[in-house]
Amino acid sequence: MKFESVIGLEVHAQLKTNTKLFSPSNNEFGDDPNSNVSIVDLGLPGVLPVLNQKAVKLAIIAGISTDCKINKKSSFARKHYFYPDLPKGYQISQYDEPIASNGHLEINTDGIVKKIRLNRIHMEEDAGKLIHDISPEYSYVDLNRAGVPLIEIVSEPDISNSLEAVEYLKKLRKILVYAGVSDCDMEKGNFRCDANISVRPIGQKELGIKTEIKNVNSFRYVQKAVDYEISRQIKLIENGGNVVQETRLFNSNTNKTYSMRSKEDAHDYRYFPDPDLQPLILDDEYINQIIYEMPESIDSKTDNYKKMNLSENEIEILLSNIKLSNYFDSTLKYIDDTKIACNWVMKEIIKHIDSIKLEPNNFAELLKLIISGTINNNSAKEILDKILQTNEDPKILVEKMGLKQDSSEESLSEIIDEVIKNNPTEFQRIIDGEVKLLSFFVGQTMKLTKGKGNPQIINQILKKKFKLN
Repeated sequence: MKFESVIGLEVHAQLKTNTKLFSPSNNEFGDDPNSNVSIVDLGLPGVLPVLNQKAVKLAIIAGISTDCKINKKSSFARKHYFYPDLPKGYQISQYDEPIASNGHLEINTDGIVKKIRLNRIHMEEDAGKLIHDISPEYSYVDLNRAGVPLIEIVSEPDISNSLEAVEYLKKLRKILVYAGVSDCDMEKGNFRCDANISVRPIGQKELGIKTEIKNVNSFRYVQKAVDYEISRQIKLIENGGNVVQETRLFNSNTNKTYSMRSKEDAHDYRYFPDPDLQPLILDDEYINQIIYEMPESIDSKTDNYKKMNLSENEIEILLSNIKLSNYFDSTLKYIDDTKIACNWVMKEIIKHIDSIKLEPNNFAELLKLIISGTINNNSAKEILDKILQTNEDPKILVEKMGLKQDSSEESLSEIIDEVIKNNPTEFQRIIDGEVKLLSFFVGQTMKLTKGKGNPQIINQILKKKFKLN
């Protein structure tokens, strides 16, 4: 019997807000444990939650960016469960009335484009964090994360294998980052994935029993976890066993999943409307204003780069980092040579993009000096090293450092004559047809010019002298 796998993903993305979803506590990663906790986060008697307007706006942007319908009425519910990192004994989430629904995005796997439907996007607050590695006897609780604003993006079970799962996550992450919704830093836990996986005989319409793998936080681990779980379920069925609905964890040391607990159903959480929060009512004017203010989407950027005749590899590298692509876009406001800007951004700027102080206008001036022949690539790299953190004017540095390129045919011709005179054997060999020696003469000429000779002009003069045209 042959089987097929059916996969749905639930992604939690942390919203880029300064404060938490229902309290004024700082939404800051890396602060001292329990330093960003208010009485609202703790759910002390008499306190009331106040909805963060910026979080609502970002959730709407996420919905628009994934072609979801933005629901003009959504509501908050209490999801009850008891765990040490949940001080209130319930989590405020959205249940039957999410802020967005019925969206989709497209993925490309090995040249095959596939639409993945989104069931819903809803808002909820995060729980705290248990720390197990400080003491051999106790687990510690850090509530800094309690109340941090999240969106949960729930796909339909349209994903068929681990490669599609990874492509879906990569595409979704780029969409959220470029829309300004979340930084999706997986190391900080700002982009986490739960995978619902089932298998069924090929041709069967009914879904198999699913298991949920919780909180996988890297693309590589998602692929390994999904592959292992599919294999485990198929072997279990083939050996006469039954898949049990449960929550499992992925162990990256063994690349296996392990049972964590039996899977809860919705009724286990005893959802009911939060009595302290009114339904969220949105109007067309508010939604349209958000659409008007939204940044350029990842798909739009991709299309624009294709129109610039950039290769798929160049596009992939530029879009791998929003700072990098934004720097490239800003550089093109000051220079119209897309190719040279792309090459220098990908090879040089990419190394320093997280700490660079060089403004795109000055970077463009440096590229113009190369295009005009004022300096060569080696001199440009030398100047770039100087101005990356100082943002100095490259034109001034060219004069200061004496790096202006010699493009005079007359002076370069005299130097080339000297090189030929000093290398009669090599001269005769190239005359006899050993064309590869041209690079030797270019190198020797560059040495005599102390790197200031224009290599293009040198090449042209040499070809004339050696009659290689």
